[in-house]
Amino acid sequence: MDFITLKNITKTFDGVDVLKDINLKISEGETLGILGRSGSGKSVLINMLRGTLDYKPDGGQILINVAVCPDCGIVESPSHGGKKCSCGATFETQEVDFFNCERKLFASIKRRISIMLQRNFALYDEETVIENVMRAMGDDKQYEEKIYFALELLEMVQMNHRITHIARDLSGGEKQRVVLARQLAKNPMMFLADEPTGTLDPQTAVKLHNTLKEGVKDEGITMLITSHWPEVMVELADEVIWLEDGQIKQEGNPQEVVDSFMETVPIPKKPEIPEFGEPEVVLENVKKHYYSIERGVVKAVDGINLTINKEEIFGIVGLSGSGKTTTTRMLMGLTEPSSGDIQIKLGDEWIDMTKVGPLNRGRIMPYIGLLHQEYSLYPHRTILGNLTDAISLNLPAEFGKIKAIHALTTVGFTDANAQLILDKYPDQLSVGEKHRVALAQVLIKEPNLIVLDEPTGTMDPVTRVVVTDSILKARAELEQTFIIISHDMDFVLDVCDRAALMRGGKLLDIGTPEEIVDKLTVDEKEDMLKEH
Repeated sequence: MDFITLKNITKTFDGVDVLKDINLKISEGETLGILGRSGSGKSVLINMLRGTLDYKPDGGQILINVAVCPDCGIVESPSHGGKKCSCGATFETQEVDFFNCERKLFASIKRRISIMLQRNFALYDEETVIENVMRAMGDDKQYEEKIYFALELLEMVQMNHRITHIARDLSGGEKQRVVLARQLAKNPMMFLADEPTGTLDPQTAVKLHNTLKEGVKDEGITMLITSHWPEVMVELADEVIWLEDGQIKQEGNPQEVVDSFMETVPIPKKPEIPEFGEPEVVLENVKKHYYSIERGVVKAVDGINLTINKEEIFGIVGLSGSGKTTTTRMLMGLTEPSSGDIQIKLGDEWIDMTKVGPLNRGRIMPYIGLLHQEYSLYPHRTILGNLTDAISLNLPAEFGKIKAIHALTTVGFTDANAQLILDKYPDQLSVGEKHRVALAQVLIKEPNLIVLDEPTGTMDPVTRVVVTDSILKARAELEQTFIIISHDMDFVLDVCDRAALMRGGKLLDIGTPEEIVDKLTVDEKEDMLKEH
């Protein structure tokens, strides 16, 4: 049964057409995959279907077939037409022009649409997991009924072991699963998922995909999902559209559309491993132990030794919880080690990163760039402002603009696109574009040492290749050293010279990425490699 029809939809932002003459039919219970590069219009389309007023079409219509109760006004999907409402009246089907219908009906439809946005956890930080889920439910359930329903949902998203934890203390992957439970608690008739697994490690992403299948698709809820992971399209979608520059380039069978899209993805060319300089980063017997009432002593990092050389691209790999991020935080001076020595070379001097103050690690911090997994841009400053503020530029404005454009082209924007986005604000960009701007923000500082924490999180396959090339180019031109923290072994194989494997807080092995692949367990290969 036809549920949603898009007729000649167009949308323009700041004079740029981001959606151009989109025509599409979505059936009730169908899962539609939306594939495309960063900036192709995927998120705009998702937000438009959510009913976000800023995304109201400039041309065309969104027609939705719904069943409406004439007495209480409850809205259901069209298959409910002719069935009895809980109030005793009979549902009547009607076709609604979504953005141009009566205000009360618009609000009723919008309440029945749930959405998961990229990098937006939207939780009550000071409340427990179960309280967060219960808050999302309507007033039509008794308190005890809400508790049992929340427990059922949390079991579905595999978070029933965290029900009493405060939301702020969860990992990113755990927060994303609680968000999913909250959205399902709203009993949606349509579920929109915008890159729901973009920032997750493969292991957690698989769990979330399974939950989307069991909790949304198998329940007959209409779903639209965008993803830069083509395999997600094949696994979950009944039909896929490929968006390119705001237009539908291809639609149809998921595997066929994915294959066509992947043919456009270039293969990165990895250069010969260069001769490295002298050691630049040295960790000796570094430990970080915590004490937990439940678990006793937790050895997050347990006596690692590591040397990274100047101009090397070095990967630290492992599954979630292996100690990668804790090691990085100690290296950056953000977490104090329990014991051990951490030294980074600045000029001819070695700086002790375990010592605080402007004469110790404070001296080297301006020369270290960090792209955190949960990066953020200044929302009220333009892209130019974000980039030039990053380097506290006290030089002519035109020089800042030139530097900003160069940084943006380094991370894959064309010269024309770089010029175009300088006066835009972060919320006018797609998540993938913001990710590249954040990387440009790091590179524009011209740091000696760059630490990238899960740098491929929200990137489509084409952008991944561009970022790979930009890292190799930055190393060659600016003589920079890179440390890449990642669970994405395919990316590490493409870009890193050497890598270290961490497991259970210990550093097990160091070698070329190919040698590290041979050291992975079967489970690690399954979770960290696409081709295994």
